[in-house]
Amino acid sequence: MTQSIRVAVVGVGHLGSIHARVYSQLESVQLVAVCDIQPDRARAIAEQFHCDAVSDPRDLLGRVDAVSIAVPTPSHYPLAKLFLSAGVHALVEKPFTRTVQEADRLLKLARQNNAVLQVGHVERFNAALRKVHTSLTDPRFVEVHRLAPFQPRGTEVGVVLDLMIHDLDILLWLVKSPVRRVEAVGVRVLTPFEDIANARVTFQNGAVANLTASRISKEAMRKFRIFQPEAYVSIDFLGQAADLFRRQAGQISHERLAISGEEPLRAELAAFAEAVRTRNTPPVSGPEAREALALALKITRLIHKNHP
Repeated sequence: MTQSIRVAVVGVGHLGSIHARVYSQLESVQLVAVCDIQPDRARAIAEQFHCDAVSDPRDLLGRVDAVSIAVPTPSHYPLAKLFLSAGVHALVEKPFTRTVQEADRLLKLARQNNAVLQVGHVERFNAALRKVHTSLTDPRFVEVHRLAPFQPRGTEVGVVLDLMIHDLDILLWLVKSPVRRVEAVGVRVLTPFEDIANARVTFQNGAVANLTASRISKEAMRKFRIFQPEAYVSIDFLGQAADLFRRQAGQISHERLAISGEEPLRAELAAFAEAVRTRNTPPVSGPEAREALALALKITRLIHKNHP
């Protein structure tokens, strides 16, 4: 019988509470505890999912094999450092860290302590992307729109690090070519950071991507359109749907792909647990997340330079 992986969730706000719920449902995973600086919140979530509640993350050391870190971005680095230094495997929510330097330090700690380090770019686990990604062999032009109504959660960073970084991660994963040039614009509307942003990324292999992100939209949209020789793929991350257009025998064929509809976060946490169990490289590894962060920070710097 496979021994259960003992896990805890650090930070049980909106997203962390969902982590706790999913872990409580996964086979071969034991949700040992939840941790939050608000003791009442921790106790409420612990009672709901039948685990312990703590307010000091150090109390988890020696009790768990792995953690999810779902706290505001500025706290990602110190908490991940605490756990990785102790050899505890960690899934860190996106954005990975505030700086590339912090990311590099965590990558080094993970290597030194043989700890699995995964970053929570959950869209990689969206059923629509998983259905079509093997068809995306040579992306040449990519058009992305990620729009959301305003909400206070996540506004400790700009929209590039809050929303666009999901698409930057997917873009780098699909194109697999070094970035040659980046152009970016953005404006502040409701927060001290950019709330609307547009970036154009050109790769060394000639691929081009145009990305738009906004967190002050009336309606939500998460569309990813990929054009490549003889084919066009449209992915709706929000609706978990995909359309594949191909040229065959001089005609354009259209296939509406059937999607399983599996909850992306459940697939993500199950993959993390499997990586911990097997010690294999996890999906959305630390080095991959570091590259997405570096590109997001470059876009953010360009926006601040162009629109101080």
